[in-house]
Amino acid sequence: MPSAGWAVGLLPAQYVRAYVRRNKTDQVDATVLLEAAKATDIVPVQVKSVEWQALQSLHRVRRAWHLTRVARINLLRGLCREFGVNAPVGAKRGVTTLTARATDPASGIPDLIRCALEQLFAEIRQIEEKTVAIDRELARHAGQSEVCERLRRIPGVGPLTATALLSSVGDIYRFRNCRRFASWLGLTPKEYSSGSIRRLGSISKRGDKYIRLLLVHGARAMVFSANAAKRAGRPLDAFRQWAAEQRERLGHNKAVVAVANKLARIIWASWSRERDYDFRGVGCELTA
Repeated sequence: MPSAGWAVGLLPAQYVRAYVRRNKTDQVDATVLLEAAKATDIVPVQVKSVEWQALQSLHRVRRAWHLTRVARINLLRGLCREFGVNAPVGAKRGVTTLTARATDPASGIPDLIRCALEQLFAEIRQIEEKTVAIDRELARHAGQSEVCERLRRIPGVGPLTATALLSSVGDIYRFRNCRRFASWLGLTPKEYSSGSIRRLGSISKRGDKYIRLLLVHGARAMVFSANAAKRAGRPLDAFRQWAAEQRERLGHNKAVVAVANKLARIIWASWSRERDYDFRGVGCELTA
């Protein structure tokens, strides 16, 4: 945006910081910004609109409540285990079991702590209700967005992932190809090469870890559904067939990351080209 005849841009702080050589002063900051602005490999940060910022803030609140709920459930498990009351694996089953055992006078839990446990149960229920309300708001917004509706047609992408991508990415056209988009999300390998020797390691994990978390969860659901369909003898589309092959070749966890990378590339292609995802049948080649 113009300001006194100048074009104002935002630079990523982690890249600008590398230009600071000595102490930090206002003069040094100005010099560093001028030097960093000359670098062609530093891409300016996109300015979000008010709507995108509000949508991203809604996701941040939901994530904070989710972490609070996990912390309270772990606290409940620890307190009840001190008195010999255990709960099965899983948040829903665990809370249901602990609620029934905590209200049972014969469970061995002292009366002194029952009131505090009931307050923890009530807090967990309140957090779950608030999370459900945010999920409904995100689903409503996803239904009103053409981009979100297109992304939701991709396997492994739901209203939560679609709205999170819309609020975080904003303009998809600033990524020239699908690999740059996957790299921005931290789903491409780290490289440590020298001369003719090329070394590729694990994924870089750069970028927004919340978006990467959602894509990995969607990829995990894809791998599970492909494995279940294969065991049941049901036909698989090209994407799930490819996911099943990766699972056999790489193992479960590596296959999940590979599918998440493929999901990011498909998302870029569908979003930037404004085309719906094409469900290809068995035997079709899958490309990104």
